[in-house]
Amino acid sequence: MKSTALILFVLTYILLLAMPKRRAHVALIFAALFVSFNILPFNKVFTTIDWNVILMIGGTMGIVELFIASKMPAYLADLILQKTPDVKWAIIALSLFASLISAFIDNVATVLIVAPIALDIAKKLKISPVSSVIAIAVASNLQGAATLVGDTTSILLGGYANLDFLDFFFHQGRLGIFWVVQAGAIAATVILYFILGKHHEPINAVEITKVNDYIPTYLLLLMIVLLITVSFFPHDIAIMNGLICTILFIIGVVREYFKTKDTNTFKNAIKSLDYFTITLLMGLFVVVGGLNESGIIHDIGEIFVRLSNNNLFLIYTLIVWASVLFSAFIDNIPYVATMLPVVASIALSMNVDPNVLYFGLLTGATLGGNLTPIGASANITAMGMLKRNGYDVKTSQFMKIGVPYTLAAVIVGYILIWMIWA
Repeated sequence: MKSTALILFVLTYILLLAMPKRRAHVALIFAALFVSFNILPFNKVFTTIDWNVILMIGGTMGIVELFIASKMPAYLADLILQKTPDVKWAIIALSLFASLISAFIDNVATVLIVAPIALDIAKKLKISPVSSVIAIAVASNLQGAATLVGDTTSILLGGYANLDFLDFFFHQGRLGIFWVVQAGAIAATVILYFILGKHHEPINAVEITKVNDYIPTYLLLLMIVLLITVSFFPHDIAIMNGLICTILFIIGVVREYFKTKDTNTFKNAIKSLDYFTITLLMGLFVVVGGLNESGIIHDIGEIFVRLSNNNLFLIYTLIVWASVLFSAFIDNIPYVATMLPVVASIALSMNVDPNVLYFGLLTGATLGGNLTPIGASANITAMGMLKRNGYDVKTSQFMKIGVPYTLAAVIVGYILIWMIWA
C-alpha cells in the first residue's frame, strides 16, 4: 500500500505543477484514486478534510467580495499609490502590510484581504498584478510562524509544547520566534527589493476613490478581532474559526439584501466563492490524508532519527532544511503534527532543550511552503485569485520570487534560532 500511495502522490504533484489550469481536477481525481485503492478508507474522507480551513476560506472570500464592492480596497490602493514613488515600492508596501496582518490572522484570510488592493492598483496602472499578489502571498506565509495565531502550524506547536501567546515573543528569558521571523522578514524584503528592480513604472497622482459602504470593512475588522480573541480561550469546537468567518459572511449578505431588496443577492453571494481553490484544497487534504494513513509521513520522521547520529547541530540542520523541502510539496499541517513527537523524542534521548528543534521545525515547515505555488494554502488562494482575473501563473513565474525570498528568510532564521536556543 505504501508504494502505491507514494506513486499516486508523486504523480499528483507532478501534474499539479505541470497543469496549473487543471489543478482542482487533478487533486479531486487523485483524491478519488486514494479512496478507490483503499489507501484512505472512505469513512475517513470527511474527517480528513480540514473543514475549519474550508469554512474560513469560504466565509472570508464572501466577506472580501462585499469588501471589494464597498470600494474600500480601491480607496486603500489610492492611498498607497499616493505615498509610494513607483510600482516597486507599492508592491513592497503591500507585502509589509500583508505581513503585519498575517501575524495575527490566518495566511489565507490575509491574502483574501490584501490581494484585492493589489489587483485594484494593477488595474489603475494597467500593469500585471502577478508580482504583487505573489509578494503578498509569500509575505503572509512568512509571518504565519511569528505568533501563536498566525498559522495552523504555530497552533499545533503551541498546543504540543504548551506555549501561550506571549511565549512566541519571549520564552525562558530568551527572544522568541517572533523576533527571528522579523529578522527573516527584513532580509526577505531586501531580496524582494532587488527582485522587483525592473518595476520602475512611475505612479502619477490619482483621484481618491470614495467608499460607498463601511459595513464590510467593519465585518473584516470584527473577524480579525474575534479570531485573535478565541485563540486566548480553550474551546472544543474544531471549526470555531471557520464558523466565525462563515457567520459574519452570512450577516453581511443578509444585511446587503435588506439594504438593496434585491432577490439576486444570495445567488450572487454563492457565485462569488472561488470553487476552484476550495475544491483544490479539499482534494489535497484527502491526498495528504492518504499519505499519512499509509504511514509514509511517519517514515519521513524515522529517517531523521537514523541520520542524526546524536549530533544536535546535524539533527537541527536536517529538520530545518528537510522541512523546507517537504513543505514545498506537501501540506505542512500533517507533517508538523507527525514531526512534533519525533522532535520531542530526539530531544529527550539526547537530554537537550527541545525548543531549538521545535522552532527549527516551525521555521522550515512554515516558510518552505513559499518555494512553490502549491506549497501553502495562501499560495493556492493567491493563484486562484489571479486565475479568476485572467492571469494563469506558471510555476517558474512564482518560483522567481518564492525561492530567493524563502531562502533569505530561512537562512536568517536558521542561524538566529541556533544562536539563541542551541
